[in-house]
Amino acid sequence: MLEFAAALLVFLLAHSLPARLGLKDRLVARVGRGPYLAGYSILSVALLAWLVDAARRAPVVPLWYPAPWQAWIPLLAMPVAAVLLVAGLVQPNPLSITLRAGETPGAIVRLTRHPVLWGFLVWALSHVPPNGDLVSLVLFGGMAAFAALGMPLLDRRARLRLGDARWRALAKPGVTGAGWSGLALAALAALALYAWFLVHGHAWLIGVDPTAWIAG
Repeated sequence: MLEFAAALLVFLLAHSLPARLGLKDRLVARVGRGPYLAGYSILSVALLAWLVDAARRAPVVPLWYPAPWQAWIPLLAMPVAAVLLVAGLVQPNPLSITLRAGETPGAIVRLTRHPVLWGFLVWALSHVPPNGDLVSLVLFGGMAAFAALGMPLLDRRARLRLGDARWRALAKPGVTGAGWSGLALAALAALALYAWFLVHGHAWLIGVDPTAWIAG
């Protein structure tokens, strides 16, 4: 349990302190946006792998006994989360988290200015019901709180960076954002990734078959 708590703390700090302390801006200025994002992505994946592994090895403290129907919640919610995550990462978004530079928002911003955080929030909340133990509740509940609290923080940073007038113009839902073709391609890629993860990836990476309860 101690290792899990340490892994969760390090993961959350690694995703909050760089921007808060100004470390992100200094590194981007020194090495460039692309190398910074590549290095930060590798670090994030490594920390996530450690967190998941620590959670799997932590003592199981049951809180409730999940019912088979609860397995449907993430199965139905994760396609939405996948589209938000993939589209949010690959389309430009000066208002929030993205891997692609650009001052003209992608079409996903017409739906929400924080697609990546909403994707994490949907992922985390949908995984609470079918996992009735303490570690899972802390893991997914902590991730959900992190995503929810991150939205107003990113709004504040974007307002300071862009200026209030520019931020308001870009933040209007359904108004700003590029054409829908890019979003459609991102959505298809996200659904293909979700299908692979459902059939093979989840069991391979996490060690749990998400369809086992339904099949049984």
